Amino acid sequence: MYIAEIETRVAGIPCMIGVIEYNKVEGSYYATNDWDYHGYTDCTWEVLDSRGRKAAWLERKLNKYSRQDIETLIAKYMEAQREDAYY
Repeated sequence: MYIAEIETRVAGIPCMIGVIEYNKVEGSYYATNDWDYHGYTDCTWEVLDSRGRKAAWLERKLNKYSRQDIETLIAKYMEAQREDAYY
């Protein structure tokens, strides 16, 4: 179901992030809009407890900044996985 499960903490509580989808589009000089010119990352994820079960109670503890931190964590993780697969 998940393409990756990443260990982290939410509000100091150990948990995992289950990544459902991840797509990174590199920017292009020849793009016709800002999104394609600068590039973007799109991901869908869920907060899981430490046993891997969906944890809606823990997801409610997230704020705008912690969501951004999680998306940065996912991007770094997926990039590292891509680099490992390349070598």
